[in-house]
Amino acid sequence: MTMRVAIAGAGITGAVLARQLAEAGYAVDVFEERRHVAGNCHTARDPDTGVMVHVYGPHIFHTDNERVWAYVNAHGQFEPYVNRVKAQAGGRVFTLPINLLTINQFFGQTLSPRGAAEFVGSLAERAIGEPRNFEEQALKLVGRELYEAFFEGYTLKQWGLHPRELPASILRRLPVRFSYDDNYFAHRFQGMPRRGYTDLVERILAHPSIAVSLGTRLDPSAAREYRHLFWSGPLDAFFDYSLGRLPYRTLEFEPVRADGDFQGCAVMNYCERSVPYTRVAEHKHFSPWEQHDRTICFREYSRACGPGDTPFYPVRLAQQEHLLQRYSALACATRGVSFVGRLGTYRYLDMDVSVGEALSAAERFVECERAGAPVPQFFNDPVAH
Repeated sequence: MTMRVAIAGAGITGAVLARQLAEAGYAVDVFEERRHVAGNCHTARDPDTGVMVHVYGPHIFHTDNERVWAYVNAHGQFEPYVNRVKAQAGGRVFTLPINLLTINQFFGQTLSPRGAAEFVGSLAERAIGEPRNFEEQALKLVGRELYEAFFEGYTLKQWGLHPRELPASILRRLPVRFSYDDNYFAHRFQGMPRRGYTDLVERILAHPSIAVSLGTRLDPSAAREYRHLFWSGPLDAFFDYSLGRLPYRTLEFEPVRADGDFQGCAVMNYCERSVPYTRVAEHKHFSPWEQHDRTICFREYSRACGPGDTPFYPVRLAQQEHLLQRYSALACATRGVSFVGRLGTYRYLDMDVSVGEALSAAERFVECERAGAPVPQFFNDPVAH
């Protein structure tokens, strides 16, 4: 049987898989529906300002995984970058995540780390046992004032749902610090590819055994023509949405161009529900090693994802889990295909996790091939997420 495999999608997952399989001796055909590689990480120069734009919204690479960090640095030059997010609430500007400066600014205090921890602890709603939803998690963590100022309105806009309709797990990913550390991430390795993510992905795909077809959709029926097919597109799309569509949130971007500096930072969140957009990203601040006289920003609007829209965030609510289980069962009954990546497994994945999982999936595939064992349809179970 041929040593040729197919990959649907030329994002981070598809690119890393393709490179690893090519280096393992396979011929790899990569099919990408868009006219560019890198998926939602795609970057491109704005012709008016010269600024490197994150076309589908900001992406900052951060990880504690040494292997992943070494891998991306082997394919592109990374510059140090610290994500320092600001937020507007109640007509004032604060730092995020909530930290000692945020607490002191918001309450007009000069609290020490211990004093702030005790103070916020006194605000927490202790009557809440195990939080059942996002709102209860926030109220138990920081109390009503901070919840209403920074979380309630932003969450309503981002998800189109009240926080009490969302799982508590969403908020558990957001830190609260009792120090003046305003680095949004706590990982050891943080940076930006100097020439952008699209250049990075192009370099990963630059192998003589990899053929990339842009603007081309891979039909699921093509699986029979290959030794194996890796599907990093939407899980429900593989089955032509036969059971209905898995829900996602999508984003719309409204550009703003100006001379000089527009907002003085890369990301400004707008926490009040009266402001229709969730945040403004000023892209020249993502490349502080560059100098530009003009600037470009994008206001981000979140809404439900419909047919033809770009899916960004899976909506993992209890009522959707049954539909996901049914699609997962269909996938597990499909031979010769593995479902990978953010869309293929219907999970929210950071870029470093996508790289790490793609490296592991390639290794597992080669091991199965050598052992004559079945290749799993899922290397990471979406239902167990």
